Amino acid sequence: MSGLADASLIVLVAVVVIARQFRARRIDSERRWWLPPVILVVLALREPGLLDAHHHMASALLLGAELLIGLATGVGWAWTTRIWAEPDGAVWSRSSSASVAVWAVGIGLRAGLFALGAAVGVHQHSSALLLGFAGTLLVRAGILARRGQSLRPGAASSGAYGDGTAWSAGRERV
Repeated sequence: MSGLADASLIVLVAVVVIARQFRARRIDSERRWWLPPVILVVLALREPGLLDAHHHMASALLLGAELLIGLATGVGWAWTTRIWAEPDGAVWSRSSSASVAVWAVGIGLRAGLFALGAAVGVHQHSSALLLGFAGTLLVRAGILARRGQSLRPGAASSGAYGDGTAWSAGRERV
């Protein structure tokens, strides 16, 4: 695909995903929540030119920074998402206004990275942005699935050994 087509696809997917998250959605931990991010990774890695041929180190650093920003955005988005359980056991989620702030910061940081790369003459392929977005979606979906499991009725607690046991102050005998 051309750069314009890649950028259009990224913007379209981002708009659809973000818009859907501000409506209440049921969390189904049994579905394949990891599949859309994996598809995005495959799309990003199939295109050549992920790293600039003339600036390997700088483009690798920018790619690493893009991935870190994507992961951090996913964590922030997941933890600012409201999550609740219905009496029937269904778990629901909806992004909050704090999620908008997380997205704004993430987009701002990504724009700064692009500007930095352009300033030092590094050609940045849209695949890096696609990888970062895939990381965002993967981390968010994984954290929400984990949070959703803890709200389900009868979910096993992950307490430490001995939690809930009465301890005697006396000496124990073996």
